[in-house]
Amino acid sequence: MQTRPLGTTGPQVSALGLGCMGMSALYGEADRAESIATIHAALEAGVTLLDTGDFYAMGHNEMLIGEALRAAPAALREQALTSVKFGALRDPDGGWSGYDGRPAAVRNFAAYSLQRLGVDHIDVYRIARLDPNVPIEETVGAIAELVEKGHVRHIGLSEVGAETIRRAAATAPISDLQIEYSLISRGIEDEVLPTTRELGIGITAYGVLSRGLISGHFTADRQLDPTDFRSMSPRFQGENLQHNLSLVEALRKIAEQKGVSVAQIAIAWVSSRGEDIVPLVGARTRERLTEALGALDVTLDDADLAAIEQAVPADAAAGDRYPAAQMSHLGTDR
Repeated sequence: MQTRPLGTTGPQVSALGLGCMGMSALYGEADRAESIATIHAALEAGVTLLDTGDFYAMGHNEMLIGEALRAAPAALREQALTSVKFGALRDPDGGWSGYDGRPAAVRNFAAYSLQRLGVDHIDVYRIARLDPNVPIEETVGAIAELVEKGHVRHIGLSEVGAETIRRAAATAPISDLQIEYSLISRGIEDEVLPTTRELGIGITAYGVLSRGLISGHFTADRQLDPTDFRSMSPRFQGENLQHNLSLVEALRKIAEQKGVSVAQIAIAWVSSRGEDIVPLVGARTRERLTEALGALDVTLDDADLAAIEQAVPADAAAGDRYPAAQMSHLGTDR
């Protein structure tokens, strides 16, 4: 599999990364055995980047990845690179209580993640959302101390704006920014992407299929479990959903002309935006992983890209990507 640099200070990683969140939380029930088999299949296919968060099902996702790594052949285990988000505060009922980016908390979160993952270092470590009460310099400085001690290899950021990126990069070398980027979530193109490119920071793009909305597999009559994030997501509600699925059908026509799936063309579009962008695919099964890997064989020429832009123009999606209460935590500059 081809590799791409994770910014100028980060490692070479596979051209696709595997986002493991859905194997534990927020998208309904998942099959543990199938999840582990999917991680193994990804490693066997050459995927090196495994992304998680210490708050995904309160540590369950990290333990799942740890179990998968222990059961993998040594050669595959050694090629795996872990990307971990921290800082989100949870309660026993599954509620969210904000974010903690204090240096003492950073060290505490890292200690637990290392234990759950069963590794001696985390390859990329980042706070999931900016803590409005702690300057980014303090949070990044604490991660930099973990780098000095060998517990972390590279420093990342997640869902922050251009000013915060500059402040973080002035504090310590930043390998990449994890942020949502897809055909229907293109907000980073105005300020964030030019800033990361100026500073030599890579992008790991999550939500490349918009939580399945533009995968080609989601239907208007699908019944979602109340615990499924999409049951509360504005883009999956009522008229918004109908409008967004009409965009998918326009994209499907282009995909069919190329003999590929909707998901593959959507992933290929993100991948085509630059060598500094690594799409994260949230495949929960080997079947979906195989489909996603097929996107690496899709080449989009200028005519294809123009047709895609016409079918799904920038800002064409209906509805915000998160409920209003969560939108306030995204891209906040401090």
